Amino acid sequence: MTIELVDETTLPRSIARVLDLFEIVLATGRCNLTTAANASALTPTTTLRYLRALEARGYVDRDGAGDYSAGPTILRIAASLRSGTVLDRLAATAQPHLDRLAQQTGESTYLAVSDGRTGTYVATAESSRAIRHVGWVGQNVALTGTALGAALAEPGVAAIRTGAVEADVTAISLALPSVGKLGIAISIVGPSHRFPAAQPVASGSGTNATGSGDFERALTEAVGQLERELRINGEDLTT
Repeated sequence: MTIELVDETTLPRSIARVLDLFEIVLATGRCNLTTAANASALTPTTTLRYLRALEARGYVDRDGAGDYSAGPTILRIAASLRSGTVLDRLAATAQPHLDRLAQQTGESTYLAVSDGRTGTYVATAESSRAIRHVGWVGQNVALTGTALGAALAEPGVAAIRTGAVEADVTAISLALPSVGKLGIAISIVGPSHRFPAAQPVASGSGTNATGSGDFERALTEAVGQLERELRINGEDLTT
């Protein structure tokens, strides 16, 4: 589970804590009171009070074993947003670019979006190799210490990390220029032993921004093509 807690300096403390707990339940899929309290750094008493408030509004549901999961209200809201949203349009636009990039590199490729606190992978094109990376669609990823986070922090500069999310897995990420409320990036992800040796990609970018030869060039081309297509289409990524 990866959750970056809400910055309580920008929200009333009680609201921030309720939102933290709500995100923890959604990220885990199902968790008990102890897990929620530990993840949120709240006392069990406070955690229970906030979870009961969420349960009363239908945002979480509690089963007979005491485990919390997504409630009927959030499921209804999610169902109403399942088609025609900006993420659907973004994923559909990006898919051909992900497919082409996967063919060029032989590795799995991903499209990620971020709200500035956490990244989420929303689309993929899988490598055709027998041993390949899969399974990140729908996964939340911390921005701190990851290729995705480094790329989003400096759009236009590729970032590479090994073992940041999974051991022996390397990711190279490159973000589009900041657009509206969403951070958007494409990543190439695969077994570390198949990635070329990393080389610096930008002077003055420090050790956090490195790329690897043909992978980086192919990634740069894919991101550039997606950016141009979104701009030509006049896609509004602020809603």
